[in-house]
Amino acid sequence: MDRLQPRIGLDLRVAQKQILTPGLVQMVKVLALNKLELREMINQEIVANPVLEEVPEDVPSLDEVARKSESEAAQDAADSNGTGPEDGADSFQEIDFGSFFRDYLDPGFRAPSSEVYEQPSPENYLAQPSSLTDHLEWQLSLTECSPEIREAAQSIIGNLNEDGYLSAPLEEIAQAGGHRMEDAEQALKLVQEMDPLGVAARDLQECLLIQLRSLAPENHLAQQIVANHLKQLQTKQYREIARALDRPVQAVERAVQLIRKLDPLPGQRYNKTEPRLIEPEVAFVKTSDGFEVRLNDDGLPQLRLSRYYRRLLNDRNATPEVRKQIKEWCVAAFQLIKNIDQRKQTIVRVCEAIIRRQREFLEKGMDYLQPMMIKEVAEEVGVHPSTVSRAVAGKYAHTPQGVMELRAFFSEAVRGPAGGSTPLVNLKRIVKKMIEEEDPTRPLTDDRIAQLLHEQGYSVTRRTVAKYREDMKIPSTHQRRVKA
Repeated sequence: MDRLQPRIGLDLRVAQKQILTPGLVQMVKVLALNKLELREMINQEIVANPVLEEVPEDVPSLDEVARKSESEAAQDAADSNGTGPEDGADSFQEIDFGSFFRDYLDPGFRAPSSEVYEQPSPENYLAQPSSLTDHLEWQLSLTECSPEIREAAQSIIGNLNEDGYLSAPLEEIAQAGGHRMEDAEQALKLVQEMDPLGVAARDLQECLLIQLRSLAPENHLAQQIVANHLKQLQTKQYREIARALDRPVQAVERAVQLIRKLDPLPGQRYNKTEPRLIEPEVAFVKTSDGFEVRLNDDGLPQLRLSRYYRRLLNDRNATPEVRKQIKEWCVAAFQLIKNIDQRKQTIVRVCEAIIRRQREFLEKGMDYLQPMMIKEVAEEVGVHPSTVSRAVAGKYAHTPQGVMELRAFFSEAVRGPAGGSTPLVNLKRIVKKMIEEEDPTRPLTDDRIAQLLHEQGYSVTRRTVAKYREDMKIPSTHQRRVKA
């Protein structure tokens, strides 16, 4: 019998891979920031990157700066003819700034600077931040799942510590809540897919792996390092990790750079107890054609690239090391400006979708709020639901009905009178109003409230009413009773 001979040859394959670049990591981070947090981040970047400059106040708008920058880049190329680096290449022009400027000059995402609108009163700026529990329960309320899994997910959310980690074994949570283990496991997977990524993990290793599998599913090296060499990673034993995985040290270091960008304490961002100052990101302004979105950029530094460093990049007297460093700064600065612009565009597009669905509410008030799901808006805008969730979390809008958090526009539908749909938030208001108008000596029971709602056409159970009451921090019937 002939032995099988190994076949040596070339094999060409076409495959799609999702690779998370540092720019995409930064874009996700920038989108999740509110206006005050973004301002702080921009100021830190200006200090860290000398190529970034804040546009002086006498410059009318960033779009004019963009046009001027394009002409300056062309002038720099002409001036450096024969005086640039010895290889004759223009290092600065290797960076594709043109695509950014073309996108940025799209007037659909820029409010006319000549128009003004009534600003909200400063006393509306003080707000209590949402807790991690509030943020997760809001996402859960907008997620389609079975009642059993929803209840198990609520038990899991209730057992998260301030860092976002699961504080009790899943078996104990299932047993204490009367949930099947299969439902608890599916509920845990559901919660772990929510924002912030890494929440409901049972340890640091699982927290980092959850984030890597979502943000960088093709980076198997980073996942192997976290899964099998976490202790060595913490002690920076990169050579030992590279030897164990049979990979170059440089590849391990690149993977470590990605791991460093992950959040080991995902719950901390939503567990701040002190009140915070808020500023509306946008305003929903009434016009002759309806409503339009106006971005509130007041107080945000407008950025541009330093002309001095751009000229230095093409100076033939500069060493290759200097030009390399300046080029890295330019790329980082350009990426930040582009991500900030992308954040603006995403928020505006989401807000435009909100206006199209909630025009009656903006004109007439809370009773006309329509049910609206994150998934619906995501499909309309053409982005992932998690992008919409990040775009609205912690951000506010100045509307004719007052300053409102953007996520307050999202509410699941409840079957209402005549088979119509009613937002859950409105049904809770009805329950609250019933309790406020009850006889204190004979307060309404949850059963009676459910019966009254059923008479009005709302299909809810006693258990549902009890949950609404608990969500609104309203005491039970026994606790509300006042002796005559």
